[in-house]
Amino acid sequence: MTEPIRIEVDHRPPVSLRDGFDYITDPANWPYYWPRFVRMAGTPRWREPGDRAGVVIRMLGREVELRMTLARIEPYRLVEYTSEQSGLPVARHWRHFEDRDGELAYRIAVEYEPRPGWRSLVDRYVVRRAIERTMRDTVTNLEQRFRERERHG
Repeated sequence: MTEPIRIEVDHRPPVSLRDGFDYITDPANWPYYWPRFVRMAGTPRWREPGDRAGVVIRMLGREVELRMTLARIEPYRLVEYTSEQSGLPVARHWRHFEDRDGELAYRIAVEYEPRPGWRSLVDRYVVRRAIERTMRDTVTNLEQRFRERERHG
């Protein structure tokens, strides 16, 4: 068995814990900050464990549908879910939310096990870089959205 790959990004967007959590976890807002968002796949339900949502994004030069299943949600603290997508390994995702001096301390973590054989190299290098870029772009987009909301009330 291979060691899982875990990628984390920390960010401090200019928003309170409560406002950040409410915005980030609302599927109606996902088109505004998900990098390379193409469309929602069906009608999402994202409130309690077992709920499912699908998002189509452009990844590695093609449209990929992320089929997500909510595993755990602890309001204003943690969201955990899995994603499955054709041609990529199953991934586990965590979104950590913490209040730090009146602002949101936000941490994104993604973990997956490289597939066997030659695809392991793709998963270790190409997929990893794509996930890292997507995570960085996510926090950049959130930063921009929160700053716009701050300016426009």
